[in-house]
Amino acid sequence: MGNGDVVFPTTGEFGHRVKVPPPQPFFKSLKTSFKETFFPDDPLRQFKNKTASKKLVLGLQHFLPILEWAPRYTFSFFKADLVAGITIASLAIPQGISYAKLANLPPILGLYSSFVPPLVYAMMGSSRDLAVGTVAVASLLMASMLGKEVSATENPTLYLHLAFTATFFAGVFQAALGLLRLGFIVDFLSHATIVGFMAGAATVVCLQQLKGILGLEHFTTSTDAVSVMRSIFTQIHQWKWESIVLGCCFLFYLLLTRFFSKRRPKLFWIAAAAPLTSVVLGSLLVYLTHAERHGIQVIGHLKKGLNPPSVTHLIFGSPYLTTAIKTGIITGIIALAEGIAVGRSFAMFKNYHIDGNKEMIAFGMMNIAGSCTSCYLTTGPFSRSAVNFNAGCKTAVSNIVMAMAVMVTLLLLTPLFHYTPLVVLSSIIIAAMLGLIDYEAAIHLWQVDKVDFCVCMGAYLGVVFGSVEIGLVIAVAISLLRVLLFVARPRTCALGNIPDSMIYRSVDQYPVAHHIPGILILQIEAPIYFANSNYLRERISRWINEEEDQLKSSGETSLQYLILDMSAVGSIDTSGISMLEEVMKILERRAIKLILANPRSDVMKKLDRSKFIELLGQDWIFLTIGKAVEACNFMLHSYKPGSAMAETDARDNIV
Repeated sequence: MGNGDVVFPTTGEFGHRVKVPPPQPFFKSLKTSFKETFFPDDPLRQFKNKTASKKLVLGLQHFLPILEWAPRYTFSFFKADLVAGITIASLAIPQGISYAKLANLPPILGLYSSFVPPLVYAMMGSSRDLAVGTVAVASLLMASMLGKEVSATENPTLYLHLAFTATFFAGVFQAALGLLRLGFIVDFLSHATIVGFMAGAATVVCLQQLKGILGLEHFTTSTDAVSVMRSIFTQIHQWKWESIVLGCCFLFYLLLTRFFSKRRPKLFWIAAAAPLTSVVLGSLLVYLTHAERHGIQVIGHLKKGLNPPSVTHLIFGSPYLTTAIKTGIITGIIALAEGIAVGRSFAMFKNYHIDGNKEMIAFGMMNIAGSCTSCYLTTGPFSRSAVNFNAGCKTAVSNIVMAMAVMVTLLLLTPLFHYTPLVVLSSIIIAAMLGLIDYEAAIHLWQVDKVDFCVCMGAYLGVVFGSVEIGLVIAVAISLLRVLLFVARPRTCALGNIPDSMIYRSVDQYPVAHHIPGILILQIEAPIYFANSNYLRERISRWINEEEDQLKSSGETSLQYLILDMSAVGSIDTSGISMLEEVMKILERRAIKLILANPRSDVMKKLDRSKFIELLGQDWIFLTIGKAVEACNFMLHSYKPGSAMAETDARDNIV
């Protein structure tokens, strides 16, 4: 085209020149990047300009938040926490026993796990509303993963020791994530993934509990729906009508109380007390009618006493160590995702902030402590935390009250659970799991984002028809694939001018925006990396071909300039710079000039170091699209392409 040597003034008619940021030492840049990656919340800010003693106090308060809020604790807070703690204890006791059975562990472990971990969390956790305890999904995961290697019925001692070891590694992994500030790893479990995974796990758990409802003694160890349904319908002759009637009655009672509590939130305590009421009524019914003699299975003996130590039961030299580590990491991630999501949800309602890294450390330490005191994996379940929230808790003291109530139960009341029918525990689990099947969230995903819905359904179907691990892998794989597609296939769009303004917007989003004759304006909406540079080169070429075909068909001026809006390009690597060089050469062969608009700081530094700015020309980089279009229009109206005399006159007029 012959306009490549035109020199624009650095200031004046077409605006200020785009500046290259001043160079920074490598280690300073590395320090900045490191800080932004691992310390975005600047946790050390509170220690600035403080004395050594004050720093020590702040450090202790950072790792033990109870030291920060305990001095301000009041009697009115205690009254609220006392009510909340007793309320969640009434839910924690039957749920703990139920979930321990779900994990194929002795029922007493469910009570142990509701005693020590809540005490640790009360000291180290930053959430006021989270109620700590065992959860169904983690229990199912543990039973599924450990059960593939060791049978809980044939070798219960080894299975129990593996459960403690898996809990230990889950705690170590969680604490390490918090200490190393690697919590962003949990963010790969998107909201859609969690919705689908939780719903799938809840469905599988409900199907598994049909064993208790139907009174079956032998059942499949597989978790997929096909195996479970096959096991159920091949044993029709062993169904016990007494168990079915009892289970359906208690399930109806639990769902009815939940319905009333949802309709009238002030009556939340009815649903909260329903599981314990079911246990009491079921135990009395079995005791008075001797129903255990007629096929109704009961818990049996639960020994009195507090948690026995289990440090010596951690097996680090076992051939099953790899299984324990894998189980610990996977269940630890799921427990973290659920606990942090629940904690943040209730913190948002009460308008306070919880520190995700502190929560990870707290979860990790309570599971490490739990693994040494005969507990298995715990986190902050939604159902228990919702009851805690609705009961009006003020601080984590509600967890201490709950732990004290469980302690009294362990010391005095465990013999009373001897006649508790297993069918009641199954009803409690099913009622709790139905609340995790959030079909409204799935419908919302479909309406808002079809890809997120596919992620959700992939997780759900994978869990239901495969296994819990398969569902998790499918969901994470689809989520990562989506991220990769966004990076590898970034959006580009053509921009047009909004009439009577200097604003340029997507012509697809704003049909009133019109093209500028002879000028194609493209916006790249992502960083330019090796993963997408080839695609962007091909996509830009296609935009140019389409624009030229349209201009030819309409008989308008041929394409003279390509303006790339770089305002959304946060960074660029060497492959991206090579792509720009190739695009520039392609455009030169087609007599089209490349222009950049509003490149960001990091992009300008890289372009300057690679000598691309010298190759393109500093005067072809503009602060805004408007200034770039203004300069192009000036050139288009100042000379005809190919005329050397006109070009000289135009350059003289500009300079």
